Amino acid sequence: MPRKLSRNVVILGVVSFLNDISSEMTISILPLFLANVLGVRTPIIGLIEGVAETTASLTKVYAGWISDRVRKRKALALTGYGISALSKPLLYFANSWLAVGIIRFADRVGKGIRTAPRDALIADSTAAESRGLSFGFHRALDTAGAVVGLTLAALVVYLGQRGTLMLQRSVFQKLVLLAAVPGFLAVLTLAIGVQDIVSATDDSTAPPRLSLRGWNKQFYGFLAAVIVFTLGNSSDAFLVLRAQTLGVAAALIVVLLVVQNITYTIVATPAGALSDRWGRHRLILAAWSIYALVYLGFAFAQQAWQAWLLFAIYGIYYGISEGVGKALVADVVAAEKRGTAYGLYHTAIGLTALPASLVAGILWQGIGAWSGFGPSAPFLFGAMMAILASFILWFWA
Repeated sequence: MPRKLSRNVVILGVVSFLNDISSEMTISILPLFLANVLGVRTPIIGLIEGVAETTASLTKVYAGWISDRVRKRKALALTGYGISALSKPLLYFANSWLAVGIIRFADRVGKGIRTAPRDALIADSTAAESRGLSFGFHRALDTAGAVVGLTLAALVVYLGQRGTLMLQRSVFQKLVLLAAVPGFLAVLTLAIGVQDIVSATDDSTAPPRLSLRGWNKQFYGFLAAVIVFTLGNSSDAFLVLRAQTLGVAAALIVVLLVVQNITYTIVATPAGALSDRWGRHRLILAAWSIYALVYLGFAFAQQAWQAWLLFAIYGIYYGISEGVGKALVADVVAAEKRGTAYGLYHTAIGLTALPASLVAGILWQGIGAWSGFGPSAPFLFGAMMAILASFILWFWA
């Protein structure tokens, strides 16, 4: 164990590792289940994903504020992981897009409850000079779980379908049952292994506000850039669907996601450690630039092999941005308000995730009598928004 990593950070990494095995075995190919099995169109898929992410983010601000008030970050994290572990197995019975949407809603409520308290607990358990390393390490283990989960999913899909392009219901149901095991193990590991850190509390008795007032300019500027970026950052479900339009079969799409997450895992810890020395803003600017290039690549891609390259590079963006962004939030807010700050950070992302995914679905396939612009349109829009967000962050930094 690296000396700069606390026990809590390591155990929370293991929890995320197990939980991501569970999630990626099902949620990663849920867009294929919706499109191939249930025949759902992309605007509805965008609606489901947008509502799910917005629900999670709106929940995070209250969960973070409560954790600041009661100093019970572990209990809230445990509740959130428990809700997700109980809800995902219900996908086995889903036979309509509405049922899938309700289950995704419950799963994202669980994520919303756990995320801000968990991130604040990581920050509370880490010295300032190692913050980037700790968040990078946590993201690396989280994504290593995704690699394992996706690898298992690819194996199950391959054995069940033997290269068939369209996903089958029976194969998806097997994945849901298998995924339940690591989900419940994650809850057990958190309950046994993690300890709360006693820290200062926020004495405010007012409920958290979905307002940016009362925070410093550094926090405000970063959130402004994040909001603009997220407007073009539609759900990764559209990347999965785009790969299928390029001729990648269902089993190989899962392998594509494995490649992406392997890159993510390799990059996350050194990127976090580098941000401790080189500066968070520079790393985030680099990540957003990579994102813009990848989305332009998806817009103009014409062959299946290009999807493999783009997914691998996309993992570099994730590996840099996720942990470094969370470390930056801890840098610019007071320790006693970290839970609320993480809640606001995720809420800002979630409030724009819904329109981002809706816009992507409409740009792709249209709505009503309008037929849309085709598969390239959402990715061109996402690249433009990433470039604009980079200019905002560069100006502020």
